[in-house]
Amino acid sequence: MDPIADMFTRIRNASAVKKTELVLPMSKLKYEVAKILEKEGWIKKAEIVAGGLEGKHNNFDELYIQLKYRKNGKPQITSIKRISKPGLRIYVSKLEIPTVLNNYGTAIISTSAGIMTGRDAKKKQIGGEVVGEIF
Repeated sequence: MDPIADMFTRIRNASAVKKTELVLPMSKLKYEVAKILEKEGWIKKAEIVAGGLEGKHNNFDELYIQLKYRKNGKPQITSIKRISKPGLRIYVSKLEIPTVLNNYGTAIISTSAGIMTGRDAKKKQIGGEVVGEIF
């Protein structure tokens, strides 16, 4: 199983049916990716819900994400996809970091200094694994 691909699919499906929020099983990697999406303005809010949402009898933490929509009702996220998969990892050097949609989109890179956007990785001159791209 690929938890990041599952997260991206859940975000894609929720925005397709115009949901405003979604809840995912919590992991540090998913939380870091969600925080990048929040910082870059693709989603409204990402936070950890300790022990799950109220009314559920769950001992596990969950990741709560609020989706963002434009004024015309279209989702802020047009496309979100996984690039590096468990069966085929995609690594790039500091010179090969992709630009997504002429810098209108965001590449998410897992580096030795943590998970960051492609722009941040270029500034710090660090290569790594291309987790996904969003626009």
